Amino acid sequence: MNKQKVMGIGGLFFRSQNPKALATWYSENLGIDIMQGIWIQQTGPTVFMPFSADTDYFPAKQNWMINFRVDDLDAMLTQLAQAGIEAETRAEWDSDIGRFARIYDPEGNPIELWQPAHSSE
Repeated sequence: MNKQKVMGIGGLFFRSQNPKALATWYSENLGIDIMQGIWIQQTGPTVFMPFSADTDYFPAKQNWMINFRVDDLDAMLTQLAQAGIEAETRAEWDSDIGRFARIYDPEGNPIELWQPAHSSE
């Protein structure tokens, strides 16, 4: 018998002080229409990686951080800035696998944006 394995991430569930307002923020600023309950994503790489409990890669008070793939990080950062959303970039975050930026949703959850190296520059 073949050993079964998961096919991908089927959902991400997290608590919110105001779920409707947060869903609207994700839809308006990142284009994720979670109001319908199901988001059809583009096929692409997904990194699934536990970090050490004492990592400083994301805030110590957070147990998780979502990473979203983007096609054009510069265009996304411009769009977010126009909406008044600050983004953090650091040269040391960028590597041969791509470029990264960090934003926070209105409830303080960290969101990493990743332009894989194979995307348009």
